[in-house]
Amino acid sequence: MKIRVGLGFDVHQLEVGKELCLGGIKIPADKGAVGHSDADVLIHAICDALLGAANMRDIGFHYSNIDDRWKGMDSKFFLKDVTRMLFEKGWTIGNVDCSLTLEQPKINPHIPAMKHVLAPLMNISEDDISIKATTNETIGYVGRREGINAYAVALITKE
Repeated sequence: MKIRVGLGFDVHQLEVGKELCLGGIKIPADKGAVGHSDADVLIHAICDALLGAANMRDIGFHYSNIDDRWKGMDSKFFLKDVTRMLFEKGWTIGNVDCSLTLEQPKINPHIPAMKHVLAPLMNISEDDISIKATTNETIGYVGRREGINAYAVALITKE
């Protein structure tokens, strides 16, 4: 069995009046992420982790932010499509472990809903998804509430 691990990272600016989409759900917040698609920083990091593990470049290569086809796109589409691409190459997703960094809002109440949405997109169980959140203790762009970031690690296997 072949086993690979990939690391993903994404960052987006925050702006008043934008929606905050994280892990495929909309979260009530006074600021949301700015981006070409729906700016779901968590899904983008997961996509990069999966693509990296399979040596298939990154999310920007497959879904360029200068391509109007992806303007305003729901990021769940990207994750489902990345899963399809991995499956076509013989890869199975084992698990993903994710960390979000933002000051507000609190994420813990939303984690079960995120896992419920993400699991079927990757053909894995909710138990195979770990999502954690932390603040930046008011330091830097995250601490000033100017931006949000996410890290993800993914394990994939091939027989």
